[in-house]
Formats: sequence, C-alpha cells, structure tokens
Amino acid sequence: MKIVIFDGTFKTTAFINRLVIGLLQKHEVYILGFNDELMKPIKGVHYVKLGSNSNKLAFIKTSVSLALSQLSIKRLCLTVLYIVKFDRKALHNQNFELAVKSINPDIIHAQWVSNIPILEPILMSQKYPIVLSQRGYHINVRPFVDADNLNYLKQWFPKIAGFHSVSKAISSKGDLIYTSPYKIDYVVYSGLNLLKVPYGEKYQKTKCLRLISVGRPHWKKGYDYAIKACALLKAHGINFKYTIIGAGQNEELIYLREFYKLGEFVELLKPLPQIAVFEAVKKADMMLLPSIEEGIANVAIEAMALGTLVVSTNCGGMSELIEHNKEGWVIPLRSPEALADVIINFNETPDNILNNMRQQARKKVENQFTEDHMVLGMERLYKACLNEDS
Repeated sequence: MKIVIFDGTFKTTAFINRLVIGLLQKHEVYILGFNDELMKPIKGVHYVKLGSNSNKLAFIKTSVSLALSQLSIKRLCLTVLYIVKFDRKALHNQNFELAVKSINPDIIHAQWVSNIPILEPILMSQKYPIVLSQRGYHINVRPFVDADNLNYLKQWFPKIAGFHSVSKAISSKGDLIYTSPYKIDYVVYSGLNLLKVPYGEKYQKTKCLRLISVGRPHWKKGYDYAIKACALLKAHGINFKYTIIGAGQNEELIYLREFYKLGEFVELLKPLPQIAVFEAVKKADMMLLPSIEEGIANVAIEAMALGTLVVSTNCGGMSELIEHNKEGWVIPLRSPEALADVIINFNETPDNILNNMRQQARKKVENQFTEDHMVLGMERLYKACLNEDS
C-alpha cells in the first residue's frame, strides 16, 4: 500500500514513529507536515513539506510551488488570490490536497480529530479513504462540553472510512459522537520494540522507596494529586524520593512541594533523553500515573516492559493495560489517599510477590503491546477500509 500519515507536522509522536518503522517493511509511507525543520528523519519515509507555519514567506513559496506543479492557470490564479487575502485555511487545505493528489495514495491516516478541517475537501470528494485516530482531549472531552464541536464532528465522522481507537474506552467515547452498523472501528494499542526495552533484573526493595513519573506538567497528568499523596506518605513516616521527569521548573508543582514541606522528598527534573528516562525508570521501585485523562499511557507500557510496577488512576483505557493487583494497581481519579495507600501497601509487600507481579506485567506487554501487534492491527484496519481481505 501507499500510505499517507498526517498529524500536522514532522514532529511525529512515538506512536507514529514506531508504526511507520513497521509499515516500511511492506509499504510505501509518506509523512506530510506544515513545517520545514526535520530533526530526526526516519530512513525510507517520504517527507512532503506543506509550508512553514512559522515563516510566512516560506509558506507562500511552498504554496506557489505546489500550485505550479499542477500545470493549471486556474489553480495558480486561485492560489494567488488566497495569498493576496492571506487566507491561511484555504492555503492549508489546498496545499494538503495538492500534495495528496501528487502522491495518489491508497489511504490517508490522520492522527488527530483536530486535523479534520484540513481534510474537508478530500472528505467531500471521497476520492481517498481516510482513517482517523481517536485519542485525547478532542474525543474524550471537547465534544461533550462544546455543542458546536459535537455538531461539527457529527457532520464529518460519517464521511470517514475507518477509525483507529487507542483503547476500548475511547472507542466507546467515539460511538457517542457517531455510530453506525457500517462503522469500521478497530482498537489498536500502542506497541513497543521489546528488543529496545529489556526486562530488568530481579527486584529487591531498597531502604528509600524510589517513586517516579514521566511527562510534561499538564493539568491532566494529575501531579498535584501525587504530591498531596507524598505529604501523606511523609506523615506515615515512609522513607521515599519522588522524581517527576519533565516537570522542570513548573511553578505550581514547586509551590505545592514547598507548601507541604517536601523539598527533600520531591525532585522536579527537566525532560531527559529516552535512554536516560529508561535508566531512571528501571531504577525506580514504582511508577506513579496520577492522570485525570489518558488513552493508554506509553510511559506505563514502557515501565511494565522494563520491570517497574505501575499504579495508575482508572482513566481512559488504563484498566485495559493493568489488571488491578495482578499487573499493577488501578485507583480512583483525584484520590491522593488511594495513591498513598497503594504505595504504603507496596512498601510492606514481600519482594517475591512483587517479582511475580512484574513478570505478569511484562507478559501483558509481550502479549498485547508490541510493535508487531500494532502494525498488524493497523494493516487490518487499512485493508478493511479498502474492502480487502486481511
């Protein structure tokens, strides 16, 4: 197949990068993006620039170049008109449409609901089938607090050939927006290359419990609840160190740390390279995922693969990844008390029981969350949208 992957930029997510590497074994892959800088290209991928959103002149040059490639006076005049008005949306749509026309793909895979406005002309023509990934705020929250957005999605979702859901939970959310007996919707989990995520050595607790979280300090990550849980651990006399990689100098978290007098217990670090993150996670006793909203968190999958047990809130599809008290722990949202209780119980649990849980967690990843599973799942979805046998 000739596959176009689109998420708006060349700064693609870990999920897309892993998927693309797998797809390249059998298929031709194009990544389209609205930016000029390409920091870490994937060998074998065709990168197509649609113009720079940060450089107006570069954006205009790309728009003119794409219009000239059509050898159409009408198209060129239309482009000049858009440039004179500087109708950014019209130029976005046209550049994407013309790039797709020159590629003539079998299928287009859009990564975000927020990409739909750029896809409108192609959705109207129905010339190329489009697969849409369902993930994040734009599926979980916005349609249910913004009536105009919900109506907009109800207008366009029926024109989409197929849906990729990152979890069963988000698939159910998508069905509240649009459902049909003919709707194609496959749940395909994020997958790891397990050769790059080696399972850790046999676990043994240390005197100081090492807790870790990884991710940007966004409100939906729930780090404020984790810090409040740390205050409870301190009150119980637990010896621990909690590190948040990616929080850096976040003012809210610094304030909470100082308010609860946790200066020696809570460490806030800037983002680190992937190798350094893996090393830190492997050394940790436990990963905390106190999130308010997730699909299925990649950092939790990685931790389980590495052999670090995870306690997560019951948000999004996390209960699909972790079976409570077997492969980790799943607790209610916004409950520092529940988080602290799990950590205290963890600290009192014998190492042999924890090692058994670690093995179960790794096995879960091996059985459901590998790159092979992810690529095969997406191939089946693409073929279903093309009415081909899987």
